[in-house]
Parts: sequence; C-alpha cells; structure tokens
Amino acid sequence: MSSPVYAVEVREHIMIAHSLPGDLFGPAQNLHGATYVVDVAFMRPDLTSDGVVVDIGRALTALKETLAPINYANLDTLPEFTGKLTTTEFLCRWVFDQMVAAIEEGRLGPGSEGVASMRVTLNESHIAKAWFEGPVNRV
Repeated sequence: MSSPVYAVEVREHIMIAHSLPGDLFGPAQNLHGATYVVDVAFMRPDLTSDGVVVDIGRALTALKETLAPINYANLDTLPEFTGKLTTTEFLCRWVFDQMVAAIEEGRLGPGSEGVASMRVTLNESHIAKAWFEGPVNRV
C-alpha cells in the first residue's frame, strides 16, 4: 500500500507556436500552433498548520506568471529555447522547473516548502496529453 498523499491542482491555458525539426515529427516540422491546458498538482504527505497543501490563489498566480512569457509566443524565437525541441514533454519539465523555483522563492506562501512532489500535465487535446512528475528538491 502506498503512503497517503494530499494534493491540490491548479489549471491555466496557453497558446504557443513552434516547429519540431526532424523526420519523427512529420508535418509538425513546420511552424504550427498548439493550445495547451496546463495542470499543476502539488502533493505532500500532510497538511500545513492551516490545513492546506498550498495556497490555491498563490499557486494559480505563480502558474499564470510562469506561463506569461510563453503565452502567444513563437517558442522558436525565444532565446531560452534555442537549440531545444519544445515538445509537449519538454515543456512539462520546463513548467515543473519554473514552479519549483516559485516554491523556493516563497511565492506559494507559508507552508509551501512542505510540498514533496509535483505533477505538471499539458493537455494537448481531448485525446492526447503528457506529464512530468517528480520530487520537489529544495537546496
């Protein structure tokens, strides 16, 4: 039996453009758009002294701030992604890393340092999604 876990999940959406060079990607090698519904789940074994996993409002604000620089952007033109294949899976990890930074900076409020793991899911459509899940390792 696995250990009990509490979770809170927040959601936002973004629209991006990008291309994915390489034969594997077929027509997606050309510049195309994608609309993602982005879910971030924060998990921990126990609740804070206030009885929450994280402050939902602060988590939503941090997610919106994380996604703002790439929303309505052509990822092929952003220096941060130069030389990277911005696949859905890659973007899951990118969002994960940005949200870990938000936790480390205290932007999710008191008690958020107790978040043990997160899952970031990018829903590409009603039939396809990808996610990255891992521990939240703090320095």
